[in-house]
Amino acid sequence: MAERKGRTRQKLVVVGNGMAGMRTLEELLNLAPDLYDITVFGAEPHPNYNRILLSPVLAGEQAFADTILNPVEWYAERGIALRMGKRIAAIDRARRQVAAEDGEIASYDRLLLATGSAPVMLPIPGRELGGVIGYRDIADTEYMLAAAQTRRHAVVIGGGLLGLEAANGLKQRGMGVTVVHLGDWLLERQLDRQAGDLLRQALEARGIRFLLGRQTAALLDDGQGRVAAVRFGDGEDIPAELVVMAVGIRPNIALAEASGLHCNRGVVVDDALQTYDPRIYAVGECVSHRGVAYGLVAPLFEQAKVCANHLAQLGIARYLGSVSSTKLKVTGIDLFSAGDFMGGEGCDEIVLSDPAGGVYKKLVLRGDKLAGVCLYGDTGDGAWYFKLLREERPVGDLRDTLMFGESAIGDAGVQGQSRAAAMQDSDEVCGCNGVCKGTIVKAIKDKGLFTLDEVKKHTKAASSCGSCAGLVEQVLMGVVGAGFQETPKTKAVCGCTDRSHGELRKAIREHHLLSHAEVFHFLEWRTPNGCASCRPAINYYLLSSWPHEAADDPQSRFINERAHANIQKDGTFSVIPQMKGGVTTADELRRIADVADKYRVKMLKVTGGQRIDLLGVNKEDLVDVWRDLGMHSGHAYGKSIRTVKTCVGSEFCRFGTQNSTQMGIDLETMLANMWSPHKVKLAVSGCPRNCAEAGIKDVGVIAVDSGWELYVGGNGGIKTEVAQFLCKVKTAEEVKEYSGAFLQLYREEAYYLDRTVHYIARVGLDYIKSRVVGDADSRRALHQRLLFSLQGLPDPWAARVAGAQKREFIPIAVAV
Repeated sequence: MAERKGRTRQKLVVVGNGMAGMRTLEELLNLAPDLYDITVFGAEPHPNYNRILLSPVLAGEQAFADTILNPVEWYAERGIALRMGKRIAAIDRARRQVAAEDGEIASYDRLLLATGSAPVMLPIPGRELGGVIGYRDIADTEYMLAAAQTRRHAVVIGGGLLGLEAANGLKQRGMGVTVVHLGDWLLERQLDRQAGDLLRQALEARGIRFLLGRQTAALLDDGQGRVAAVRFGDGEDIPAELVVMAVGIRPNIALAEASGLHCNRGVVVDDALQTYDPRIYAVGECVSHRGVAYGLVAPLFEQAKVCANHLAQLGIARYLGSVSSTKLKVTGIDLFSAGDFMGGEGCDEIVLSDPAGGVYKKLVLRGDKLAGVCLYGDTGDGAWYFKLLREERPVGDLRDTLMFGESAIGDAGVQGQSRAAAMQDSDEVCGCNGVCKGTIVKAIKDKGLFTLDEVKKHTKAASSCGSCAGLVEQVLMGVVGAGFQETPKTKAVCGCTDRSHGELRKAIREHHLLSHAEVFHFLEWRTPNGCASCRPAINYYLLSSWPHEAADDPQSRFINERAHANIQKDGTFSVIPQMKGGVTTADELRRIADVADKYRVKMLKVTGGQRIDLLGVNKEDLVDVWRDLGMHSGHAYGKSIRTVKTCVGSEFCRFGTQNSTQMGIDLETMLANMWSPHKVKLAVSGCPRNCAEAGIKDVGVIAVDSGWELYVGGNGGIKTEVAQFLCKVKTAEEVKEYSGAFLQLYREEAYYLDRTVHYIARVGLDYIKSRVVGDADSRRALHQRLLFSLQGLPDPWAARVAGAQKREFIPIAVAV
């Protein structure tokens, strides 16, 4: 037998091969890889898999193979003896042995119970009929998939998380589904009534029927031992060829009770996850800790970390309980709740309600601390609120801006990449798998990871519900910088489809698709209405592929693009009027000053792009501000043309060789109202001294004695990229044609949210030159398509002044 520091390896037996038990082993092997000989008994004939992913499997969004967390090879590589499909029948605590149902005996020095839980089956007549199941494991999922092939009517009893996920999956598989719920609204333990009603409406739109406040009295027999109908307490019957009971779970404690361990609604453990027998530990859904049994995965992983610390004989960790958060795993529906969101006496509530927009937010404060949060429709700040709640951080100073999320606390422009950059290494990124930022960063650096899939494989972050995938990508980009590039051909647009950006755009072009509805139908989108990731991308591809035919969908744009102004941390907006080439007039300056006085603008600031920014405008005042300014939109808020920065050039500067100011004005005039995959900035310098910083712009134009030099793919953002030389031209008209051709090629071929630098990195500068410089016919055609797409487009400010999209500028009521 192997030795460890002169001692014989001890024997550890684990009863239960699920997520909690195997996470404990993973943590233990990191701390003390040579301390134990390990044997694992699992009742199911599978290695450890991710139960969280069973709902996406049912809905057809993932395969069973995608759910495996620890394949059989993982056990073998670590010397773990795996006994799949073996149920333990008894524990002999005196002999320190466990006995399987088939008679196998295993001795232990330490025993870990991770027996999980079982679904509650209502004690009603007919519960034993064929076609009546719970929803807990792979076998249940396989049963439902088979039933969906031959049966039409499904009834799900229970409007909790698991019930709704089962209902959505069965509906996606073609069954007619009715959800029966005793409560007055869905997820009453996770949501308040308003959020629950919004959720019901969203699911009803998918074709799921709901019967709320109804009590199931019996299940009726079809005469052949199978379920045929559900009967309610009032005598009403509804057809049911499949009944899924999702009314709760019950800890699996029969084995522990039979062995004499103290149980009380779970196997009772202390803060070390130790039972009353000091040689036996327990983790997961079978456990009762300080009178609480947890059914969500994040607390179970917290238990696993502490338990592993004690099994490794370090003895310095304590489990003090968990604050739980909830997410619904139904693609296209964003929901998050945590803490005491129902409030009550001694609590204050901050509520944002926009039913028409499908957004509801409720923050509950007790004193100066966040006590609970309930988010529907916009859950981007859920992790941040959860952190405030768990850390019991005082938020009194943040109260005025708390509702607007993390980006409202710091720099108003802090979004995307910087959100991850602002996180501490100890901050949790993936709640499903309990993975913090530091773990991800270490794996990226130590293992040389460059893709999201690699991070998933090595850390399990974003491998469950997937809602944190964007944040994981931000962490990845923060570590590897420009080295991060998911392969577009293999990366799906989002969880709503397996289609890549390239396949999506190709289908829109080849089949003349003109609306979101046509895209969803033709490409068999998994979710009828898409999600916050795919809708903006589809909107851009439609508009860029079929200008003047496809209609813009404002609700598929981000808030800044919908409002045509930049939202700031205090909920106000900034307005930047267009000043072509940075040139303005005395009359425009007077109007700006008058507007600033009239609407009490908090700050007037000259931007880096040579424009004047009016900061602190209330949303309800935006239309009046634009009317009084009488100027065009500067497009400083969208994935669009931003500014063309210029120096004064030959008109005034003694070093200038060409009229850069007029060139900038002409370019900005040509590109007015242009939407693009990402923001686009240009600059024109009047001589090689490059005062306009043209060398770090998406398109840079530098005047020389004999004409103009053109540069493309620069970026002055988080990671500065120097633009690459494209070509040299002689005339101002050629500058416009070559620049326009490049931008149109980018608009037609780049994937949504790709900067020009990423597009060029993907296709290569040689390809760009072949299309724009080497092929005159291609260049002219691209330029003409650009001009056609921009022809007659209304200025968005003028359109809103004329009354378009009035609802967007009506303030949402905020009650305190």
